Amino acid sequence: MNKDTTTLTIQAPAKINLTLDVLGRRPNGYHDLQMIMQTIDLCDEISITKKDADETITFSMNKELPDGCPVEKNLVYRAAALLKKKFDLPGGMDIYLDKQIPAAAGLAGGSSDCAATLIGINELYELGLSQDELCEIGVTLGADVPFCIKKGTMLSEGIGEILTPLPPLPTLYTLLIKPDIAVSTAWVYQSLDLEHLTSHPDTQTVIQALQHHDAASVAHNLSNVLESVTIPAYPVLQEIKDHLTEWQAVGVLMSGSGPTTYGLYQDPIQAEMAYRKAKAQYPDYEVILCKTH
Repeated sequence: MNKDTTTLTIQAPAKINLTLDVLGRRPNGYHDLQMIMQTIDLCDEISITKKDADETITFSMNKELPDGCPVEKNLVYRAAALLKKKFDLPGGMDIYLDKQIPAAAGLAGGSSDCAATLIGINELYELGLSQDELCEIGVTLGADVPFCIKKGTMLSEGIGEILTPLPPLPTLYTLLIKPDIAVSTAWVYQSLDLEHLTSHPDTQTVIQALQHHDAASVAHNLSNVLESVTIPAYPVLQEIKDHLTEWQAVGVLMSGSGPTTYGLYQDPIQAEMAYRKAKAQYPDYEVILCKTH
């Protein structure tokens, strides 16, 4: 985090799911989840500058988002507007987002940008909010925002707001492949057939593997029930998983509701070779090699 008296720049890292289980559906339409989330070192970057001249919040970024979301509905803008109103912050803000995390990808890029904005404004305006207080504000904006505030390796329950820190995952190289398709998260959850799910993540086995710093066992037990919806609708995701396995990944999974699919590697040379093969195989897809963090 870089800060002077008027400008602050902060990184907003992406996440992957190591597990994602859906335990039930609430009357309000939300789902009860149990998932293990992991921060990776692929980051967006947000710069926040105080403005004395006027009271407006201006928000811009280096690329257009695929959903054509108006500025006022962007989570970064909403986070800034919420804190400005809640704490009667003087003047305005100029916020710039350098977007590197693929959008609408199952990597929590929007939630992480929102979290970074809350953290950054808290720091820049010296509000003195604790991490837990930021999480209480963040969950009103999005279920993944509290995790993106705390980061690391976490068991996430409830709608995503109940977080339990887990032992950190030993560093693994992470090869992300995002095909050129848009997946609606709402549609995936609505289409999930909870009664007929035949397989659920073995969350406790993954937690035990983390406690023993056994990265290979974590990788071998990756699981996401939302694959049961997204992969049949978009068979290319199974093709990507098969290629990643063929390219020596120790574990392969779709993150979130998709479509980003990733492979984990313990060996940097194997990871680099797989990255080159993926770039050649999928020249029109977003292919990114990063690490767990």
